[in-house]
This record gives sequence, structure tokens and C-alpha cells, in this order.
Amino acid sequence: MKRVLIIDDAATVRMYHRKILEDCGFEVDEAVNGLEALEKALTTSYDLFIVDINMPKMDGYRFIAELRARDEFSQVPAIMVSTESETKDSDRAFAAGANFYLIKPARPVELTTSVRLMLGEPA
Repeated sequence: MKRVLIIDDAATVRMYHRKILEDCGFEVDEAVNGLEALEKALTTSYDLFIVDINMPKMDGYRFIAELRARDEFSQVPAIMVSTESETKDSDRAFAAGANFYLIKPARPVELTTSVRLMLGEPA
């Protein structure tokens, strides 16, 4: 079973993403900011990260950059999901190391399709 870490400071967003992904058979963990997510990533193996941009302590851009700076996480896919819909926001996410960018609220089919594609599974 593939394990996904959802990183978002909004509990409702984490619940929404968790429900969608668990219904598709994924194991899901949560973190409220990039700092907590980095701590979890260092002790637990994840197949994919779903990352919000705007969070306290460590934002999504910095989290992904920190992830990519470590060899063990250089190939783990990360999907940035944010309300930020400007091209500059997605450009900055990709520059930080994100593999995919979704705009909130992501529809269930959008989320599951992108997760499966990132994990190399049939969409």
C-alpha cells in the first residue's frame, strides 16, 4: 500500500484529501506545516507528498526545497496544492522541486489521477 503525507495547515483540507485518498486505497498521514512534515519524512517512508504553499513555520516551497536537498528524497514525488492560481506560483513550485501543481479545491478525480500518475499507477 502506497503511503502519502498530506501537508496543510487547514484541518478541513487535510480531512478532504485524506478521505479521497483513503477511499482509493492509499495510506495517509498528515502534517500541519513543512517543519512537522520534514520531521515525519525523516522517520517514516512516504511514496508521495501533497503540499500546501502557505503554512506557518515552514511554507510549502521551503519544504520541497529542503526535501530535494536530501538524496533520499530527491526522487519522491511532490504535488503542490494551493489556492494560488497565478503562473508565477506554479513556476515557483516547480523551481522548488514540485512535480505537479493543483489549484484548490482540487476535485476528487483531479487529485486521485495526479496522485496515481505520480506513483506510476493506472489512472
